[in-house]
Amino acid sequence: MKKLALTLTTFFVCTILAHAGPEQYSGKEMKQVAPPPCPEWYADNEWDIGIWGTYIFTAENWDADKYIEADHAWGGGLDLKYFFHRYFGIGVEGWVADARRFETDVSGIVGLIDNSHNENRLVGSTLGTFTFRYPIQCSRFAPYVWGGAGAVFGGGERDDVVVTGNIQGLPIFDTIHHDSETKFAGQVGAGFEVRFTRHIGWTNDFSWNFISRDNSDFGMVRSGINFAF
Repeated sequence: MKKLALTLTTFFVCTILAHAGPEQYSGKEMKQVAPPPCPEWYADNEWDIGIWGTYIFTAENWDADKYIEADHAWGGGLDLKYFFHRYFGIGVEGWVADARRFETDVSGIVGLIDNSHNENRLVGSTLGTFTFRYPIQCSRFAPYVWGGAGAVFGGGERDDVVVTGNIQGLPIFDTIHHDSETKFAGQVGAGFEVRFTRHIGWTNDFSWNFISRDNSDFGMVRSGINFAF
């Protein structure tokens, strides 16, 4: 009887040890916590409104440029984009800049009367754009490139000094002024945006602008704030 009791006791102890295993883990030790997902700073179906300042510099010297007729200008603008995919957007932009030109005004016998002076006037543009941006995963940073086409206006004025007659063999000069012209404009550029929040970002970019008139192309540097909805 004692032998049977010893046998049953040994079997019971071995069974408990087999189920228990060599080491016990608490539920807290075995639980695996998944890392939180990355925040999404840029979205599909997003409307963006940008407001920016701009600096323009011409490819030619001020006296050789045929549209802005200056070597630089300061201005500002805004753009509206709709990103139907977080990578692709279509939009429209417009800007104006204060460009100072030298206006020629010569008249009289042998050009003795000269009222030439500097003149400030606004030059601007309106373009349709297509943008490709590439938000860097898990960051606020998104580089982008874009192209656009539209019209530029307010520039291209011209002053021609002509001979209108003579007095006792001396030529009489006068100045014919040609008003500004609207021309086709193309634009390509690249830049980056940094999002402070989901709805506010800082943009910086550079573009080159092609004008349908010789010696009229120019570069544009922009910096501004973007609002996303």
